[in-house]
Amino acid sequence: MSQRRWRLIWGAAAVAVVAAATGITLAIVDGGSAAAGTPNGLLSPSVLGKLQPAPRLGPDGYEGVPVPNAAPLATRATMAAGQKVDGISCQSNFHLLFHWHAALTIFANGKQSQIPAGVGIIDPKETKNSKGQPYIQEGKCFYWLHTHAPDGVIHIESPVQRGFTLGDFFDEWGLPLSPDQVGPAKGHVTVFYDGKVYQGSPRDIPLVDKAQIQLDVGTPRIAPDLIPFPKNL
Repeated sequence: MSQRRWRLIWGAAAVAVVAAATGITLAIVDGGSAAAGTPNGLLSPSVLGKLQPAPRLGPDGYEGVPVPNAAPLATRATMAAGQKVDGISCQSNFHLLFHWHAALTIFANGKQSQIPAGVGIIDPKETKNSKGQPYIQEGKCFYWLHTHAPDGVIHIESPVQRGFTLGDFFDEWGLPLSPDQVGPAKGHVTVFYDGKVYQGSPRDIPLVDKAQIQLDVGTPRIAPDLIPFPKNL
């Protein structure tokens, strides 16, 4: 087992079969923490039956997080142009009340999609590190939710005390997000939160520090694969 990956160990298939056949209420494996913003009612992935294993991770990017070997889900062309979005401003500078990071992974019909760098950054100036990996540190203004690298890490940098959701991030990006659509990808959306099954709308997923969110659009569904956050995030 790779030191950089932690694969979930699935429950016995017989348990899921028996539960489905008898109508037994599925056990909640994590009650969550309302105070911390962690959702309640998360279920074991075993309730979904057999899932395809996650693909091999790509090379580490600028932030020390693997960058998917995949095409972007969408470009930044639909992104908001600096106006307020869901009460979120785009500012050239601000004093941070908190700075969190959440990881977003997306699969559409079994194929991984990349989240591009610069979502939530107006007029981003892209540069590359010594390994030729792209990242963005400069721009005209930054929304409180944004990405610096194409690694799926969402930076939550807010000057006000409030909650944020994945729907806020997609609204900044200008893309649809619903139980049946993620950007241009359409189909039933299976949501994993910290490796467990999330039962609500993907728009309502809370963005809290170190949250790991995976969206599987359509089939086949891919098993969640948690990525260790580097110490600098």
